Amino acid sequence: MSEDNPIGYIVGGGLKESFRARLTVPSQDIQEGAFVVIESGNWQFYGLVTDLQLGSTDPRFADEQTETRLPPALAHALHGQTLYTNLEILPALMLERGPEPGSPEYKAWAAEHADKPPHPLPVKTVPPHHAPVRMASGGDIAEIFGDPSGKGNFVIGTTREQGHPVCINLDKFVQRSAGVFGATGTGKSFLTRIVLAGLMHAGKASVLVFDMHNEYGYDDTASDTGLRVTGLKSKFAGRVRVVGLGAGTTIRTNPPDFNLEIAMSDITSADIELLTRELNLKETTPTTLDALTTEFRQGWFPAFRQMENGAVIETEDGKKIAAPQSVAAWANRAGVNVAAAEGLHSKLQRLFHKNYIVEKPAADNIGEIVKSLEAGKHVILSFGEFETDLDYLLVSNLLTRKIKQVWENRTNDFRSKGKNEPRQLVIVVEEAHKLLNREMAGQTTFASIAREMRKYYVTLLIIDQRPSQIDDEVMSQLGTRISGWLGDEDDVHAVLSGLSGHESLRGMLARLQPKEEVLLLGWGVPMPLPIKSRRYDDDFWHELFGAGGKKDEAQIMKELGY
Repeated sequence: MSEDNPIGYIVGGGLKESFRARLTVPSQDIQEGAFVVIESGNWQFYGLVTDLQLGSTDPRFADEQTETRLPPALAHALHGQTLYTNLEILPALMLERGPEPGSPEYKAWAAEHADKPPHPLPVKTVPPHHAPVRMASGGDIAEIFGDPSGKGNFVIGTTREQGHPVCINLDKFVQRSAGVFGATGTGKSFLTRIVLAGLMHAGKASVLVFDMHNEYGYDDTASDTGLRVTGLKSKFAGRVRVVGLGAGTTIRTNPPDFNLEIAMSDITSADIELLTRELNLKETTPTTLDALTTEFRQGWFPAFRQMENGAVIETEDGKKIAAPQSVAAWANRAGVNVAAAEGLHSKLQRLFHKNYIVEKPAADNIGEIVKSLEAGKHVILSFGEFETDLDYLLVSNLLTRKIKQVWENRTNDFRSKGKNEPRQLVIVVEEAHKLLNREMAGQTTFASIAREMRKYYVTLLIIDQRPSQIDDEVMSQLGTRISGWLGDEDDVHAVLSGLSGHESLRGMLARLQPKEEVLLLGWGVPMPLPIKSRRYDDDFWHELFGAGGKKDEAQIMKELGY
């Protein structure tokens, strides 16, 4: 089917509803989600096919099988006159194209717009009846989503019908927090690797990945196909630093660039309160923590750790009392409920024995991570054997809190003292609902970043299979949303919340092909569009680095950090 030929014409609709077009080609040639163009005089309207509906001029023609009663030629002619298919088209954008090129009117129009070429606008009017509708061409896709050869444009996939490349603008992508969603097994991690590779290759931002399942740094093997999956460290060796949690940790038998140890003095009472659900802490916990920090300040964690739970001594008269080094003795001195203090001490045993929490780290690991990110390098923090939710919640929030403070200070120095502008930072968070659910979002550093850190050059890239469990306010702050198939109705609603035309997009999102198709949405893309995502394979790397995958000298130097 030629892209220049009309596929139908407008027969109805309006701004508050979808446009309706009568199809003039076989219905099987058009799919839900097709990107179409409506030509109307000096304007072009861009829209998305959200439904195909069978209709007839009289219900009797639809009910009766004329093919069996009439000659084939007559039945075919009758079908063309009495039975038809209508398209429901969600209008997205309109673009002024001016008079016919080559005409005197066009020259005047072009001169008038020489300094400010027309750009796509939200739809504010409607095309007339019988305006022709055609499939979008490669030029139309490039007009709206950007030319693949343009600076900052990264091909995320192709249109499903014609295979035209579709780009996201990386400069815009990193300006606001973003999300990658999809049910388990739909390829979220692969899609995230593709996006991160684009960011790293373009040098648009530094990236910090909290790699809970040790997937992003080193080469791996796909669980479903058994094929090798290239790690980001393999392709960006000089620019990616893999950090292992805890001394001596290895990642899939590979030694990390360095290891991260958490100083006991860096753990605050807020970090512990964040673990309320995971540790099943009681409502008395904040009172006990407040007493500990009041007395011991930054040294509260090692001091509490050294206390003995249930230790007693016997007096000269044979009476048993709390030993001086016991939790009970401290609680009595501090005026804290003894049972509450002992209960908290017992539950914190899960943290007291973590070997990545030490009294004095061998080096300033957190400072090393910050320096790497400021220098334009990327850090993948692999949790190694510490893959529990407890480890993930504590370490990711604590480290992010430290980094947030540094970037705020750098930004303030840049704006008030004229110092160097901070480097854009993207923090990648897997299983985001564990950190950003409605109960915990108000306590985590991540929620603060989603709401307000855009002005401090820090944004999030959250990856999750249950977006409905993420706090509504956090979801509303996401600029670009890339979603694979979602089977749960609540998850579909969460991804589409706050977007115009979400009802029309609901069915489209629910009917995506698993592992192959994603829906681009939100502020970071000009209009919603279902696409066939790129595959994370050798062809991807060949295309990213150039023919044959060979890197030129400039690329090699760039990856080495020069």
